[in-house]
Amino acid sequence: MSEDLKCGFVSIVGRANVGKSTLFNTLLGDQLSVATYKPHTTRHNIRGILTLERCQLVLIDTPGIQLGNRRLINRVLLSNALSSLQEVDVILMLVEPDIWNHEDEYLLKQIRQVDCPVMLVINKVDKIKDKSRILPVIDRLKSRHAFCEIVPISALHDKNVTSLMKELCALCPRSEFLFPHDMKWDRDDTFIVSEIVRGVAMTQLQKELPYALYTEVEQLEFHEDLVTIAVIIWVEKDSQKPIVIGRKGSKLKMIGEQARQRLEKVFGRKVMLSTWVKVKQNWQDQQGIVSQFRQ
Repeated sequence: MSEDLKCGFVSIVGRANVGKSTLFNTLLGDQLSVATYKPHTTRHNIRGILTLERCQLVLIDTPGIQLGNRRLINRVLLSNALSSLQEVDVILMLVEPDIWNHEDEYLLKQIRQVDCPVMLVINKVDKIKDKSRILPVIDRLKSRHAFCEIVPISALHDKNVTSLMKELCALCPRSEFLFPHDMKWDRDDTFIVSEIVRGVAMTQLQKELPYALYTEVEQLEFHEDLVTIAVIIWVEKDSQKPIVIGRKGSKLKMIGEQARQRLEKVFGRKVMLSTWVKVKQNWQDQQGIVSQFRQ
């Protein structure tokens, strides 16, 4: 084993809407995780692989910590997020500069039970106009836990993310790389297709249907210079179906076109994408469907 190489698993955790998926995508230089201004859009623990010259970071994006919601899917997502604290080399806890609530406190309580370096990342510092306020924010948060590092960043604007990356590498153990240099995700092609279509749909529909849809890949066939894909977009109610389709199919066409463009970049060849919208009543409380999101 080369003594110069490092490799580590990094769990990115935080309450809903602190920018975990935005940071995950910024670090990877690609957008797999669904990132919108609506909280709780990540449903799986998604692992992305960032391979640098001497360090490989296995980044785990997680659902946001959201307490008090009794729906089955929300209980499963909370369990997914907490499971990511186990067997990692570094925990990266994201917070906002001027917000610390009961969900942040709950998460920190869970983190204290794990024997692992914890880095606190203060995201969205671009919203602080008076930069002299950043140091008092760091001092205030420093008293909450013995964080190994406290790093202020703006994931959205890629500010100080390179410094964060270096700090993460410094905390990783010496190890051979666990994944090939050109591998970005540890998920299969079906998952990637499903997440990309869902991500585009949620971005287009975030004002109308932030949580009521999920995607299912019905067909994924690779040919020499073409990928044929068919995806169902499921919603919970009959009234939601025309919202996804749009006037004369305009919204669904836009979703399909944007998803196709992203998929062509991922697969490096032409994509023929077909999408349908179907209704599955109250799917967020159906055990058979929600079990797909369990880790």
